[in-house]
Amino acid sequence: MVKSTFGRATYLSIAMVSVIVGLLITFQFRTTSSIEQSVPFDRVQELTLEKKQLERDLSHLQEEAADLNAKLEEAGKGYAEAAGALESELSKIKLYAGLTPVEGPGVEVVLESQSGPARTSFYTIKDEDLLKVVNDLRGAGAEAIAVNGQRILATSEIRLAGNYINVNLTRLTPPYTVTAIGNPGTLKSSLEIKGGVAEYLNDLGVAVKVQPKDSILIPAYTGTLHFEHAKPAAK
Repeated sequence: MVKSTFGRATYLSIAMVSVIVGLLITFQFRTTSSIEQSVPFDRVQELTLEKKQLERDLSHLQEEAADLNAKLEEAGKGYAEAAGALESELSKIKLYAGLTPVEGPGVEVVLESQSGPARTSFYTIKDEDLLKVVNDLRGAGAEAIAVNGQRILATSEIRLAGNYINVNLTRLTPPYTVTAIGNPGTLKSSLEIKGGVAEYLNDLGVAVKVQPKDSILIPAYTGTLHFEHAKPAAK
């Protein structure tokens, strides 16, 4: 009787444990299944939100890129305008400095020694004679001057060296041809005025021929510009 009672109690306990274990397993399975089914849905929502945010960020970046491109285009235009202005200013400076070939109307003055009944020899043209012609042309408004193809600048030297005249450290030989760009009539009149340079040189024995020209080409200065003592003034 005791054995029978013990056996029943044991079987009942085992059955109850089995039921409880079964219930636990069932609950765990259902919970796991619920989690497994809910995780992908939550992840989809998360990815959807991230996608929308990325789309907003992309749109914002595209707007910024378009704005930067517009600013770059404007900057490019400004740079081109600035470069053009600087190039134009540089061209003017080179023109005024005599570093650019120039062309225009003017006069051609040829100086050559001549003989005459009262002269036993030819007169030797001196540097000061050329200087008189150059200075007279400058005073008459000449914008560019050259002597035998040597461009005359403010720093140019016209100096007698033995039997030759040096201009820009270049030896020149007669006849000397002075070309000047300016108003042809004004330049010619200034040289040939009574008591002027042409008459003065003729009296010395120099033949002076002044010819107006519709177009004269004067080359650029090809020497080296060097300032030993002059420096830009401090502001």
